[in-house]
Amino acid sequence: MSRLWSRFGARTAAVALLSVGVAGGFYLGEDRQTQQQGLTAQVGQQVDVAEYAYQRDRQADHRLNSAKQRAAEYQAKLRAAEAAKEAAQRAKEAEAAAASRKKEREAAAKAATTTKPFDGPIPASCEEYSGNRRTGCAIMLDEGFKIDQFPCLDKLWTRESGWNHKAYNASSGAYGIPQALPGSKMGSVADDWKTNPATQIKWGLGYIEGRYDDPCGAWQHSESSGWY
Repeated sequence: MSRLWSRFGARTAAVALLSVGVAGGFYLGEDRQTQQQGLTAQVGQQVDVAEYAYQRDRQADHRLNSAKQRAAEYQAKLRAAEAAKEAAQRAKEAEAAAASRKKEREAAAKAATTTKPFDGPIPASCEEYSGNRRTGCAIMLDEGFKIDQFPCLDKLWTRESGWNHKAYNASSGAYGIPQALPGSKMGSVADDWKTNPATQIKWGLGYIEGRYDDPCGAWQHSESSGWY
């Protein structure tokens, strides 16, 4: 600001000098008048130079201020972009954490509802049984279930048919060891479904796995509802 004021002062002084010179010209002779005209022209030129420098400095200051403003705006955009990036990252992390908690809750709920294996005595092997029970135990192991599931299967089919492969429920039409309804469903395993305990047991285990996952799941449902 002091620089601009100094130029303004020089400009004012030059104009004042020019005015004095013009006023004094009335009292000079013809030769002196010529000299005065040269002086006036010189002062005018200096004024123009000072004016040009003044305008040039104003333009330079304007460009500098514009550059500073653009730089400040660019920095603000960078800060805004970084803040948006951080907010998006926090949202992503929060979403992942929420999904993880949901998964944990679902796993806990599933674990809470998963049927526990039979908590009574577990047979050492299928040799502890005889007849259709021994056959059923052996087929169950072949189908991939563990021995701790057999007590549940034993209770279930004891309730349903007493392990009698010819058991028939006249009121419902259910038939065989698993009491398939209708009994002809067991034909999907083999045509001898009416007389072969193994055919009935294989079908019954497939039915149990498809609906209840395992024999203990079927037994739990039978306990709560009276059927499976």
